[in-house]
Amino acid sequence: MQTVYKNGKNLRFGYTTGSCAAAAAQAATLLLLTNECPDKIKLNTPKGIELILTPEDAKIENNIASCAITKDSGDDPDVTNGIRIFAYVKKTDKEIVIDGGYGVGRITKAGLANPIGSAAINPKPLQQIKNAVKLAMKKANYTGGLSVTICAEKGEEIAKQTYNEHLGIIGGISILGTSGIVEPMSEQALMDTTHLELDSLYAEGQKIAFLCPGNYGADFAKNTLGLDLEQAVKCSNFIGDAIDYAVFKGFKKILLVGHAGKLVKIAAGVMNTHSSVADGRQEIFTSHAALLGVSHDKLENLMNAITIDECLNILKSTGLLNSILESIGKSIKKRLNMRVCNKVQIEYIMFTNQFGILSKSDGAFKLCKELKNEK
Repeated sequence: MQTVYKNGKNLRFGYTTGSCAAAAAQAATLLLLTNECPDKIKLNTPKGIELILTPEDAKIENNIASCAITKDSGDDPDVTNGIRIFAYVKKTDKEIVIDGGYGVGRITKAGLANPIGSAAINPKPLQQIKNAVKLAMKKANYTGGLSVTICAEKGEEIAKQTYNEHLGIIGGISILGTSGIVEPMSEQALMDTTHLELDSLYAEGQKIAFLCPGNYGADFAKNTLGLDLEQAVKCSNFIGDAIDYAVFKGFKKILLVGHAGKLVKIAAGVMNTHSSVADGRQEIFTSHAALLGVSHDKLENLMNAITIDECLNILKSTGLLNSILESIGKSIKKRLNMRVCNKVQIEYIMFTNQFGILSKSDGAFKLCKELKNEK
């Protein structure tokens, strides 16, 4: 499997549950139609990378052939790494019908890629499975129908470590993979999850996109603001992408609640707040403090401060804390409005655990009230 250079290391690619399901289905189909299971399965992925995978537990019982493929996530931290994806195949009169069995979730909410009641097998891996089965049928000169059931060993248990239940996917994992390949430390996977959650909330009729960059923001929203986290979407560091997608999806109002460690960066136009991409927290506090006349020695202390709360304590000692936070707040609001091109209402609340709410836009509390009324 190929590698990619990231953060000073060569990291190994893996393959998705969708690729596992496709390879298992191809192997099981060949076993059913030829009475032989190949030692290796060659699988072409949508990304164009060819996989050579090893079928396991191949057997035929009661005219049903089954095989498994073990998921390898490469160097990506994926809770499904090592899980075995099974395919059970039997003959039918016509067509190829693909469904989910044990360990594969069922969709219970609108807004996802598949309808309510169907198995959580996303469209791209569903097509990948169908293509793999058709290839096996062609090799075996078979023109009849097949029923293919995809299952996931320990899928229901592993699903508890995912967002599935929050999305309305019950009883197991999702069979995923747009490209068929797992890229290590995939930022796209995180953003895709955010998009799915926003899709689900929009389909349920929620009018406000409620974004929390992290656990601190979620905890503050729940414990201090009294908001329901079932209405929230954790967008990690990808604040700009989450805002963009909320606008694209059709939300007319956006509420952003987050710790100052992330949200203060927005004042400088930073919309991916991971420290490896951009920091500048001290610089933001220092520049706004300088504009309001804070002394040179205090500015030096700000630039050397390590934490947000240390910056705030320094500013508190100047007697200008509120004025400086107001100045930063105006910059945050300006940048957020620029991001949405003034097309929708966007409000924010920024806090720290020590100081509580530091800054908020004028309409933030009103949006909080509207969210509570939507429940």
